[in-house]
Amino acid sequence: MSMTSHMSTLKKYEEHLMDAYNNFPYGRYVSLIVIRKTESETIFRTEGSGEGLSKEIVTAGASKDNAGPLRRVVISKRKQTAVERRVGRELLREHKLLKMVTVNKAEQPCALNTNAPCGECIDCMVYGYAVGGGGAQKSRVMTDDAYSIGPASQVTGRRTFNATFDNGTMRNPLTGAASTSINEDEYVLPETHFLDIETLKDVTAGELQYVIGNILRSSRYGAMSSRLGRVRNTLAAIIFSDTEIFSNLELTQHVYDSLKGSDKELAFPLSDYTIKEALKEATNTLIKRVVGRLPVIVRDAVLEQIIDETISLYRSESDLLALLQEIDQGYTKQSK
Repeated sequence: MSMTSHMSTLKKYEEHLMDAYNNFPYGRYVSLIVIRKTESETIFRTEGSGEGLSKEIVTAGASKDNAGPLRRVVISKRKQTAVERRVGRELLREHKLLKMVTVNKAEQPCALNTNAPCGECIDCMVYGYAVGGGGAQKSRVMTDDAYSIGPASQVTGRRTFNATFDNGTMRNPLTGAASTSINEDEYVLPETHFLDIETLKDVTAGELQYVIGNILRSSRYGAMSSRLGRVRNTLAAIIFSDTEIFSNLELTQHVYDSLKGSDKELAFPLSDYTIKEALKEATNTLIKRVVGRLPVIVRDAVLEQIIDETISLYRSESDLLALLQEIDQGYTKQSK
């Protein structure tokens, strides 16, 4: 199976994508609607701050019946794409597609948060980079905070933990002194759903496939992700348009209205099927208010074909490498 056959469904929408990377904006938007579902206890906060979970008070729903305030848990935009970006960079590093950078007359590989991005690899060109006096590439992956569908009071819990010594107790086996290391963490409960839209601007079919792969392959988010933070991402729809569509918050509020209905409060946990149906209804309603050409929505059976082809592509190391090399070479051609 060739690389092209792995992307045959996605390539049917090439009129909405770029033929090749270009330095100038063309206003071609691809919105990926993603359902993020926690599958373990998860902590979304600013690491090292000592704060609790990130939360915001917003309007509960879009209808007049749900016009009151509601505190929701938030996954900040950076906490989402940072994970997916690292997953993609692992892939590029494996295939030796991260470029070398000269820093203080010494060569080092392109790396995040080192103030020395290469500015040439797929990661830099898709997710952006900036270096003082050395150029910049604005991210073509636009994100926003993702909100829990349900209220924070419903989807969070608290757990007390302690740090035991080698003997499994709270007393130092050498001195007999009691440990004072007792803390409490607030966490997001398993099976909590968040809605997110990642908007890609002026990307090629290959770049779109790369970002989709990063989203579907990412599985650990938030603080203490080596022990907590298991999240499953589900791609619910792809929308092609000539402008940005609705926001994460609007989408969450409309889905909340649909799921809550006339009930006193939202059910928990929510089923994946129920959320997908509510999401479809909310998308159909909100898309009517988008000012621009009629957006093209890809979902259901056609979207499943794209996901199946993505899985098939990643099964074939040679075809995946060919795709990455094709994307990478596209930047070189543009710079000449």
